[in-house]
Amino acid sequence: LAVVRESAGYAAYRAGHYEIALKELRAAHRISGEVSMWPVMADCERGLGKPLKALVLAGSPEVSRLDKAEEVEMRIVASGARCDLGEFDAAVITLTCKELKNESEEWAVRLRYAYADALNKAGRIEESKKWFHDCALIDRDEITDALERSQA
Repeated sequence: LAVVRESAGYAAYRAGHYEIALKELRAAHRISGEVSMWPVMADCERGLGKPLKALVLAGSPEVSRLDKAEEVEMRIVASGARCDLGEFDAAVITLTCKELKNESEEWAVRLRYAYADALNKAGRIEESKKWFHDCALIDRDEITDALERSQA
């Protein structure tokens, strides 16, 4: 049953139905105790205009049980919540981590892009261009507009 609720939650999330997604993912968590969906739940809170609730999830004890990819995703969501609140310097700090040096993991492009974007929003334009450039170097599939933003 937990797998069904989790799948329904992810489908609702991808469709932008954050309230339904959150309900389904919470149910899946209650049934299974699994925390892998925690970053998506936090992003649902953001999507519902509740960045403070997203930050509560990001600071919860369950986060210590996330694997590295999920932990990085939670950092990205928490940074976005900080930006939603206008706390741009805090958004940068949230993403400042040793994982920024990683170039090979699947999440590396997203982390670098989020970091560059947070720097840009914090008014640190030259630093952001450097990080957008660094992101573009590892974005082999061109899933971001990092190259364009590095040259803007």
